[in-house]
This record gives sequence, C-alpha cells and structure tokens, in this order.
Amino acid sequence: MELPFSDPIWQRPANRHRLHTPLETSETVDVAIVGGGLQGLSTAYHAACRGLAVRVIEARRIGQGASGLNGGQVIPGLKHDPESLVRMLGEEQGERLISFAAGTADAVFGLIEDRALDVPNRRNGWIQACHTHTALASAADRHRQWQARGADAALLNAAEISRMTGSTAYVGGWLNRRAGVVDPLSLTLELARIASEAGALIAEEETVSGIRREGGGWRLSTASGKAIRAKKVVVATNAYSEALVPGLRESLVALHSFQIATAELPASLLETILPGGQAASDSRRILNYYRIGPGGRFVLGGRGRMSVPKSEADWRHLERSMVRLYPALEGIRIERRWFGRVAVTPDYMPRLHAPEDGLIMLAGCQGRGVAMMTAIGGPLAEFLQTGEARALPFLLSPIRPIPFHRFRRVGVGAHVGWYRLLDRLER
Repeated sequence: MELPFSDPIWQRPANRHRLHTPLETSETVDVAIVGGGLQGLSTAYHAACRGLAVRVIEARRIGQGASGLNGGQVIPGLKHDPESLVRMLGEEQGERLISFAAGTADAVFGLIEDRALDVPNRRNGWIQACHTHTALASAADRHRQWQARGADAALLNAAEISRMTGSTAYVGGWLNRRAGVVDPLSLTLELARIASEAGALIAEEETVSGIRREGGGWRLSTASGKAIRAKKVVVATNAYSEALVPGLRESLVALHSFQIATAELPASLLETILPGGQAASDSRRILNYYRIGPGGRFVLGGRGRMSVPKSEADWRHLERSMVRLYPALEGIRIERRWFGRVAVTPDYMPRLHAPEDGLIMLAGCQGRGVAMMTAIGGPLAEFLQTGEARALPFLLSPIRPIPFHRFRRVGVGAHVGWYRLLDRLER
C-alpha cells in the first residue's frame, strides 16, 4: 500500500527482482521476524549466516516503511553523550554501550564494502550545526568526550561551518567524520537480498495478527489465515508497532518525519551548499536535517504534523526552513515530498525488551535508526542462537507504557510548541 501524498526521492529499481517467498499454510522455523526493515533484515541476515532457519514477515513491500523513507544519514552514537551513559548505566554497561554506539556507522559501511552491496553511499561525515552559543558549548563538551575515546571528529568555528555548509545561520558546530550518507531504500533492499541469499525466507504484504505461546515456542498467526511456529520471535516493528505485543505501542511516541527534495540544483549552488558532501542536522530542539541527494537535489527533513498529510501545504514549514538556511534556494522548485514514522522514548534512549523467553524487540531510534538498526542485527542474531545476554549492547528492560498515551497528540503538540519557543529564546 502506497502512502498518500508521499513521493520519496529514493526509487525502487524497475528491474530489481522481488524477494518474496509466500507463506505456506503452516511453517516451522527457528526464528520468526516481524517487520522487514533494517532491524529485521539485518537480524535475518546474521541469523541465517549462523545456520538458523529464518522467516521474515513484512506487512507492506520491503522498503515501504521508515527504513526506506528516511533521510539516509548514517550517524554513530546516541542522543546521550558518553559521560551521561556511564552515569545512567554504570561503568561496565555504559562503556559497552558506548563502544557499540561508536561503531554503528562502521557496521553499515563495513557491510556495504564487505558484501559489495549496490548502495550509493558517501562517508564524508556528519555536521551538527549550532544555531546558538549555548548549543555550541554543548557541542564542545560532546567533542571533548568523544575525542577522549579516539573519535575522528572536529569542533568547527563560525567560518569553518559557514564554509562547510554554505549557510551563515550558524555560530559553529561539530563534525563527526565517522558518519556518512546512504540511499536508505537501496540499503534496505540489499539487506533483503543478502538475507535471502543466506537462506532467510521473506514474505511481503502479510500482516501478523497475533503472537502466542505454544508448547516450548511461539505461534504467529496472520490476517490471511497462515500460521508460523518458531522457537524465537523478533518483533522489529519500531514506530510501526501496533497491538501485537501488549504495551509496546504505548511505550513509544510515534512521530511523522516529513521530507522535501528540490529539482536539480545549478552547478553554482552545488559548489557552495554542502560542497564536501556531508550530511547535516541543526541543533534546534525541533531540528532540521539535510543533505545533497541523488541528481544534485537538496533534501531537507524535519518534524511534521501528527496526522497523515492532506495536501502539499503540510510540507510548507520545511520549505520555509530551507529558504531560511539558504536564501538562494528561494524559487527552486520542490519536486518530491514524503514522510515516514520515527519512534522516540521519553528519555531518548532505545529500549530493548524480552518480555517473555524467546520474544525480543528493540525500539526507539531517536534519529539514529540507519546506523543502529543495521548494526544491531549481529548482536541480536548471536543472542538468538546462544541466549547469552552479554551479546547485547543494551540492557533488557520491561515494557513501560507512557501514562495517558492516548492523549499523546495533544502532549506532543504542546511539547513542540514549547520547544520552538525555547529555540527562539536560546542564545
């Protein structure tokens, strides 16, 4: 099912072979994975490489969810900086998570190189652009912490960030050279390909309607009347989680991320806007993120309305942000508009849950999904095979629904308004 008013810049090649193996009336596997996004497909690939019998069940076509609709920024790390993670989790667990988070971009680009994946990519870094001196002070502290751990990064002054972004809207920033950009749809499709080649079976347009204990394993039922019996189950639905696992949907705030892409920019503008090919995000609480996309188009994304968009006007706030950053883009035609869902948690930390033996899920990417969800596949596959919790970089935690979750749209709207005010007042 195609989303209404959504025309992404990332396009599925017409000649790409569809990796769809229909479900049998009844199947038995070692691992059933609900969700064919980056988390599900990476886990399927690594689990199949370990010799496990794997079945992936995706409700849409592969790549039609957030994994194929995002901005393609591959950013290592988490929202929280290293010292904060150590305070939250303790020295041992904190350092384990820091090590994992620091290497998530390495996992993505390493997999692309090692498996010769047909994924357009560029690893020139990610710029966190600071719009105030308060934000720049935070970036300087982040730089100190990551530099102490050997990160390839640099603190940028006003002249340097103006030169690197082509915008005069910032007072400085932080460059993380470990990051980069990919075509996210190509990455998702290529993960599906190598997972299939490793032996995983992928079913598209099949909705899992129920999961329940049966004997020593699990029984998954689908809306089409099929049944899958599995020893282990991974629910890799993240922002698209519904009522399949009690409390999971209510433990997350699912937001819409809207994006726009211009027509191809003239050479004179491409020479000045992000000339080094980096991805960028600003430091606002309600941030924008942007890059140069395929065909020399400027691509910018940010928070959108909570409901499904009804017209092109729902993307106008992004067009205004684009011109605020780059006045020279005023009048450049917007060719594509699209949106997808992202999941956040109240404390901006990802959540790893195993509410029952043999049932596991990771959710809440906070804008780090491409790197994190691709990288987590290896540890999840090891845990599925060995049962060893130390294979996992995140601590297992219980599912905790957010109080008054049914009123989340009102609450999120109030928070967005408050954050926009703080962004205006901050100096």
